[in-house]
Amino acid sequence: MTATAAGLVQSVDWLAIAPPTIAAVVGMVVLVADLFVPDRRKPVLGWISIAGLALAALSLLPLLDGDRSTFCLTSDADVCSYTADHFTLVIQFLVLAGALLTALLSVSAVAETKLPAGEFWFLLLSSAAGAALLPASRDLATLIVALEVASLPSFALVGLRRGDRLSSEAALKFFLSSVAATAVSLLGVSFVYAATGSLHLSEVASRLNDVPAQFDTLVTAGVAITLVGFAFKTAAVPFHFWVPDTYVGAPLPVAAYLSVIGKAVGFTGIILVTVLAFPSYADVWGPVVAVLAALTMTAGNVAALRQRPDRAHSAVRLLAWSSVSQAGYLLVPIAAAGYVDDPSRAIGSTVAYALMYAAMNLGAFGVAALVGRTSPVNRISDYRGLYASRPLAALAMGFFLLNLAGLPPGVIGLFAKVTVFSAAVDAGLGWLAVVMAVNVVIALYYYLVWTAVLFRAPEAGAAAPAKLRVPAPLTAAIGLAAVLGIALSGAPQLVLRFASATLL
Repeated sequence: MTATAAGLVQSVDWLAIAPPTIAAVVGMVVLVADLFVPDRRKPVLGWISIAGLALAALSLLPLLDGDRSTFCLTSDADVCSYTADHFTLVIQFLVLAGALLTALLSVSAVAETKLPAGEFWFLLLSSAAGAALLPASRDLATLIVALEVASLPSFALVGLRRGDRLSSEAALKFFLSSVAATAVSLLGVSFVYAATGSLHLSEVASRLNDVPAQFDTLVTAGVAITLVGFAFKTAAVPFHFWVPDTYVGAPLPVAAYLSVIGKAVGFTGIILVTVLAFPSYADVWGPVVAVLAALTMTAGNVAALRQRPDRAHSAVRLLAWSSVSQAGYLLVPIAAAGYVDDPSRAIGSTVAYALMYAAMNLGAFGVAALVGRTSPVNRISDYRGLYASRPLAALAMGFFLLNLAGLPPGVIGLFAKVTVFSAAVDAGLGWLAVVMAVNVVIALYYYLVWTAVLFRAPEAGAAAPAKLRVPAPLTAAIGLAAVLGIALSGAPQLVLRFASATLL
């Protein structure tokens, strides 16, 4: 945590910081326990990690009573580095629930692929702790630290398959790209600090209202390039090139984690720095984010169209490009927030969409992990006839894909897209709404093609897939994602109402 020269931090509110703290402490416990647990009992480390993530998520419940802040300046108790408000709790729930589903996907994968268990669970919990810290951060230094705490373990997770060339290459590409983006963000933060003399978001916002004319160019540049590190995490164009190779090279549960938690980190950071710290410079970041949204959804969908089942293309690569296009949709309401007087509803639309996307994308990766048990290459064509061999898995995958496409019976997916579209229209961004509508139609093609593959009859003469036992944690992860999607589809308005009570 940070403090400025204006004053030292006060006493710690341990209840407020419980969610990220529990995840970090359990990570340390797992790392130490790994030294003493014999190899045949290594799976217990996974269950300890799952219990820790569940406990961290449950620690959010006492915080629902009201906003809590800590690490505040003694000279001004209203200027704090950590705030647990409704926005923080919603994002922390998304992060910890997503990490919990990832952990369920990982239990059998860690044992079967002989990944080092202690290191894997420590890195996952450490990254989750950083991701849970980020939405509560209320100064630029803590934001950057939380971003790196969430990111650095991810690099190691991607490259944890020792001796695997693809895994090592993916980790190196991910690491070098992220370090460069973070360096640029730090430069932007330094520009903002030089002009305002503060790192706290509320203080920065106040002082940017009265910046001397000679600092205007400096601040404008600082605002723009501060967004780079967070745009990288969201896989926004042109910072998206690492995504497909990283997802394909990483262990499948790690790719699932990056697709959801990595994006949650990026979007949360963008929301905090734009809406809280730089509201007076909305004329700078609003158009930038709008253009990024349009480019990102278009590039992701065009690349996803090239992944064909008749050409032995990778299902994971298709999910990677799909996640890029989904990032474009998630950016739309953030851009809209720069054009309206009250950005609460726009930010609520992004959070609601992120909740839907997290559940459905993790579910899709869960089915991909199931198919990967019999078809390690995980091509789209490997899903042909899945309904004949595993009907429940095929129905779940179809449901996940239709939700991502925004088609019934995935009501929550359709509802989420409509709220994002409405945010653009209400903000007067008609051109962006048109671009989004065109991209949604484009995306229907590859989602529906993949869905159709699930229910095709197996090729004549093709050997029936081996009937391997599906591990209970993997079944639980897919089932939880499906149940969550069905429940949200039954009452989609609750999602928007839950997400709309934001920090503004």
